[in-house]
Amino acid sequence: MAKMLLTGISSPNLLVIPTMPRFLALITIAIAVVCSNHASAVDPQASDHTALLSFKSCVWGNLSDWGSPKMCNWSGVTCDSRGRVIYLLLSNSNLTGVISPAIGNLSALRRLDLQSNQLSGSIPPELGMLSQLEELNLNINLLNGPIPEALGLLKSIAYLSMYGNNLTGSIPEAAVCNCSSLTHINLRTNSLTGEIPFSARCRLPYIKKIILYENRLVGAIPSSISNFTSLDWVLLQSNFLGGELPSQMFNTMPSLKYLYLSNNNFSSDGGNTNLEPFLASLVNCTSLEELGVDSNSIGGKIPPMFGNLSTNLTKIYLYDNKITGAIPHAIGNLPLLTDLCLEDNMLEGPIPSEIFQPRWLTRLVLANNQINGEIPKSIGLAQHLNIIHMSYNGLQGTIPGTLSNLTKLGYLVLDHNQLSGAIPPGLSCNMILDLSYNKLTGQIPTGVAGLSSLQLYLNLSNNLLEGPLPLEFGNMDKIQALDLSANKLSGAIPAQIKGCAGVEYVNLSRNFLQGTLPPSIGALPSSLHVLDVSFNRLTGMIPQSLQASPVLWFANFSYNNFTGEVSSEGAFANLTGDSFLGNPGLCGSMLRMVSCRGKHGHLLYIAIIVVVAIAAGLLAMVCIVDHDLMNSRLRLTPPSIQLSHFRKGPDNAVGQKEGEHPRISYRELVDATDGFSEVNLIGKGGYGQVYRGVLHGGTEIAVKVLHQDQVGGEVIAGSFERECRVLRSIRHRNLIRVITACSTPDFKAVVLPFMPNGSLDGLVHGPPRGGGKPEGPRRLDLDLLLSVASDVAEGVAYLHHHAPVKVVHCDLKPSNVLLDADMTAVVSDFGISKLVAADARGPEMGEASMSVCNSITRLLQGSVGYIAPEYGLGGRPSTQGDVYSFGVMLLEMISGKRPTDVIAEEGHSLPEWARNRRLQHDVDAVVERSLPRDPPSVLPFGPPGREMEAIVVTELLELGIACSQLAPSMRPAMDDVAHEIACLRDGTWRKYRATDLKAIDQIKSNKH
Repeated sequence: MAKMLLTGISSPNLLVIPTMPRFLALITIAIAVVCSNHASAVDPQASDHTALLSFKSCVWGNLSDWGSPKMCNWSGVTCDSRGRVIYLLLSNSNLTGVISPAIGNLSALRRLDLQSNQLSGSIPPELGMLSQLEELNLNINLLNGPIPEALGLLKSIAYLSMYGNNLTGSIPEAAVCNCSSLTHINLRTNSLTGEIPFSARCRLPYIKKIILYENRLVGAIPSSISNFTSLDWVLLQSNFLGGELPSQMFNTMPSLKYLYLSNNNFSSDGGNTNLEPFLASLVNCTSLEELGVDSNSIGGKIPPMFGNLSTNLTKIYLYDNKITGAIPHAIGNLPLLTDLCLEDNMLEGPIPSEIFQPRWLTRLVLANNQINGEIPKSIGLAQHLNIIHMSYNGLQGTIPGTLSNLTKLGYLVLDHNQLSGAIPPGLSCNMILDLSYNKLTGQIPTGVAGLSSLQLYLNLSNNLLEGPLPLEFGNMDKIQALDLSANKLSGAIPAQIKGCAGVEYVNLSRNFLQGTLPPSIGALPSSLHVLDVSFNRLTGMIPQSLQASPVLWFANFSYNNFTGEVSSEGAFANLTGDSFLGNPGLCGSMLRMVSCRGKHGHLLYIAIIVVVAIAAGLLAMVCIVDHDLMNSRLRLTPPSIQLSHFRKGPDNAVGQKEGEHPRISYRELVDATDGFSEVNLIGKGGYGQVYRGVLHGGTEIAVKVLHQDQVGGEVIAGSFERECRVLRSIRHRNLIRVITACSTPDFKAVVLPFMPNGSLDGLVHGPPRGGGKPEGPRRLDLDLLLSVASDVAEGVAYLHHHAPVKVVHCDLKPSNVLLDADMTAVVSDFGISKLVAADARGPEMGEASMSVCNSITRLLQGSVGYIAPEYGLGGRPSTQGDVYSFGVMLLEMISGKRPTDVIAEEGHSLPEWARNRRLQHDVDAVVERSLPRDPPSVLPFGPPGREMEAIVVTELLELGIACSQLAPSMRPAMDDVAHEIACLRDGTWRKYRATDLKAIDQIKSNKH
């Protein structure tokens, strides 16, 4: 009957007007309650029995005993002495289906608990007929739709909880404010909108807990909450609430224990400059235990009165704001403090020694600030410290030896500071030890090397450490990653490394290690995923035992003195010749590797000498013949070879030997492109067009023709010369490889391999028109996104850090990233790039740098939306500018939004748009256009699923935001970016990076 009332269906006894006002509808419900009680008085047990059977008819689950004669013995049913149903407790009963409106006929029901099932549909308004109901628990189901206003008729309700559903719409004021007996409201983790519905006339004298976090609520916190003086929980984080932090709201709440306003849009007083009024209002909250105001972009300084807050305070979360000034000494007055998380602010000055006075201090997170000075020796007083995270600051001096007193230390993360001196010998922790990117000297202490309790990773990279690798490294049998790269370590790699039985990642690159790679490293085939020993002085043969590894996916042996034959079988089948560069003694059948000639090596040596001599002679002849080209500083003109050397096949690759650039005439290019026909036009740029062509032998090529008919010919000629110069100087699998160049006084072109899958722009925004169209539409799933992003990052990192001459690309964008037949991404278009020589003594490099700077001053470096902001202020091209462009491109890949569209539609840049969405924890809004909703699992190991994919996408999103910081000094180096993406792409570090987030950054996801 009540259902008819609410839906407007006629009843034999009632006349209902469907358009009646809301308050009349509530009166009608009240009449229905009276009528229901009167009707059920005839046979209340029969009415309850019928209602339960109606409920069962709408659900499926663990109700097999429902149907026996005695309903009071049914699962989850409890009756009183009269045989009336007073409790219906069916949590975790594996129920599916919908909640029957007939449940409203259980007029004696006091507790209804249906949590942790899979019930769907809407909440029936008939629940408002349960006038005796004291507890309503619908948590963790699949319920949707609005919260019925009829719940306001539940005069006896004390506990109202519906969290973990997909409820929408606003919270009806009547549903909460009319229930004056309420003590507990929990509507968290839904999709509720609108403002918090506590008007001035709302009276809830017994309310203790208001839990509304993880919704989409807007507006300010209602001032009427100050009347709820019995509150002990106020959890409003992760909404869209805003306005100034209340300064007169909580000072009447002495029982308040938990106050969380995190992840909203609040500001402080005085135009977001003064935190003191809000914090002063908490002084009277003498029971306060946890305070979370993080992720709000709140400004101002932490006032000295901060130490006057409740002595019961245990957790303080102020991270990810705009807080300035120094950390007050008065924090030491909080004796029970366990968690102090102030990272991602603009704090400066030294760390006060008083901060370590609270004896229970467990987590201290100060990362990503501007803190300087030394780490106080008093840190050794905090005996319970488990997490110390102070990375990305300006800390100086030595690491205090008193850290050795901390026997419970699990995470010590001090990377990216200016710490110097030796590593304390007694340093110990059991999860993560990261001292990378400092200026530490001396040898690695044997005690640190022998930390058998260390379970995740040891990172001492990018320091000034020297001496041999301690033999004690073999004791680290639980460690998963070991990074000692970029130091001055010497000596041999100890055979005892086989003791690292669980290690997945080993990076010993950029040191002075000597001797052979120990065969014992082959004892790690079941765990080792990544091995990098490049840029050392290692000799001998590469152990064949590494090929047997079932999980090794990446290895780098480049720039050593290894000798012998390298097989392309087993684990090495995943590698290319790029993993073996700079080892003249190596040979094999691998791509881009010198072939082995058995015992006829001496003949190969003689042949090489002859070829070099002939090539030198031909080059001299070419230089004489092409004197005009020499005057224009074109250095890429090659010796002539037959086009029959080209490898033909479905991948359209060109397989000429290294250093050979075939001479192709203008007439051949005209024939190959059908006279540069519009049909073959596959791209346009600021300096010319790109055409698809097919040579006489069947080889597909791309011809980039530069404009010759526009003003600024000097700039165009400079662009052609720069592109030739850059392409001649570099060699990497993720950078475009030049076939040859063709130049006459009236025509300039660069001939490149044809990329059948077009550009990244076409992949993200739809296939391009004309020649480079893929066979079918592609979805940029997470697997492909990671692969392409990693390829581009590796290519740019090579340009910035590993090329013979440092190169700044200056125009990174999706249309300049091409995709070969295997969907490997290569960076192209070096027309406005800049060469930066470490020692530009030669006229060639001097002219290159000078010409670029002269021409660049007349151009804005790059394309709109991707240009680093400092370029607009006259800044010179830099690697940090490329990092910014890469960050924008990464965000474009994730979101599917062009930066120019965001500028036009929303008035700000794509990085700002993504940063705002990230602060609002609205990752879905960022990825809604690009990633498929249900992509296949991309994890090589570990639990698959949307949750892990969301973690990976969030990591990429944060990396894109970090790369596109406004301040160039705040952007990471491309080497670090490439490393981070590689870890995500291949899953090697994902497992313990997720653990790192759960431990070090647990405070960011802790909602209680």
